[in-house]
Amino acid sequence: MTIARLPTPMALALAEAEAAAAVGEVPVGAVVVGPDGAVLARDRNRIEERRDPTAHAEILAIRAAAALMGTPRLVGCDLYVTLEPCPMCAFAASLARLRRVYYGAEDPKGGGVDHGPRIFASSSCHHRPEVYGGIGERKAAVLLRGFFKERR
Repeated sequence: MTIARLPTPMALALAEAEAAAAVGEVPVGAVVVGPDGAVLARDRNRIEERRDPTAHAEILAIRAAAALMGTPRLVGCDLYVTLEPCPMCAFAASLARLRRVYYGAEDPKGGGVDHGPRIFASSSCHHRPEVYGGIGERKAAVLLRGFFKERR
């Protein structure tokens, strides 16, 4: 008997990022996992599609998970995202009371976690999730570089 391996949350986020790239969106994908390890929500950047500057993958996944759980506080939940969250998404993760944030590629220019304003280190940040960068970094970085190379 063979045992089927389920995709990891970061693999699901990367699949969402690939789907975003396929329709011309910046390739970022996000997944919210519940306290029991079940995937609650997954999404991709939809900024162009929705003509909404806040339609980042993280925001959409957090909104969907909160709606599913019936609460704005996702205590015990984790966020997996292919790119270091921007300041807006980092603050949303804080407001959602996420337990952990795992991200793939660093974003020295637009990141808000380990770069830029470092939202979780700010005195205005009321909740600081644990942060783990570099998860699936190579695949995420290759996808992002390829996307932007095609557009230059």
